[in-house]
Amino acid sequence: MIYAIGDLHFDPYGDKPMDVFGPTWANHKARIIEDWKAKVTDDDVVLVAGDISWALKLDEALADLKTLDTLPGTKALIRGNHDYWWSSLAKMNDLKCRSLVFIQNNAYTFGDVSIVGTRGWISRDMSEFTADDEKIYKRELIRLENSLKAARAERIIAMIHYPPYNMDFSNNDFSELLAAYHVDTVVYGHLHAEGHRQISEVPRLGVNYQCVSADYVDFKLQEVTWNGKLK
Repeated sequence: MIYAIGDLHFDPYGDKPMDVFGPTWANHKARIIEDWKAKVTDDDVVLVAGDISWALKLDEALADLKTLDTLPGTKALIRGNHDYWWSSLAKMNDLKCRSLVFIQNNAYTFGDVSIVGTRGWISRDMSEFTADDEKIYKRELIRLENSLKAARAERIIAMIHYPPYNMDFSNNDFSELLAAYHVDTVVYGHLHAEGHRQISEVPRLGVNYQCVSADYVDFKLQEVTWNGKLK
């Protein structure tokens, strides 16, 4: 089985309580872990769609990564906009976390499924989009295509942290690229609270979409689907 969730926002310092963003976040880490242990076996894969830890440096994030490493299943991780600790693949792999797979310019194969992904970026139709954003946007497109090119399995599931469409819900470069590589399902996160109004889960260009932001899915892991459940 393949599950997904985004925006864990684990806190190695104890000084970033998420309930400041609303009572729905109260005790969210324990709730995620409880649901995880109830659902996932070591034969399963969990996709973690970014914003994993509030840590600023890799060594500070290690406690949160070790927590994930102790949970059941293999975990495929992408970077979110708050994952400042994210480093090179070599440095992250050197941590020797037995069950964590870091996705950046690469892909992970699980049975007949390739799991790909990247962080993505804000859409070009946002009023605050700048020339610096354009550089990041283009770099993230390259990373997504590199990951897609690394896919070797029959089916592809893509993770992306930012919603891969425009603010007006039209398709953008990310959604078009995902369709060009015949991705089956995209899981994404990033949107919280009032941001839930920007969630779209309708198919785009033949690709299925699932939002797995933690507060949107009540802090419960979601089965990844396409035209029914993936098993």
